[in-house]
Amino acid sequence: MDNEVRRLRTERGLSQAALGAALGVSRQTINSLEAGRYDPSLPLAILLARFFATPVESLFHLPDESGPGRG
Repeated sequence: MDNEVRRLRTERGLSQAALGAALGVSRQTINSLEAGRYDPSLPLAILLARFFATPVESLFHLPDESGPGRG
């Protein structure tokens, strides 16, 4: 799943460690999210969306949202 975590984090001048600490997860978790190696649990996705004051749907999206049957 693609996400906007890296962009939003860097726009706010936060390190991965600082974001992880604010959310109660490790820097490695943030790194894996940003690299697309880890899809967050629903509670973590909601925490991230609330932290960045953005809807979950704007923060996370499928890699190809224009695929077959989508428009």
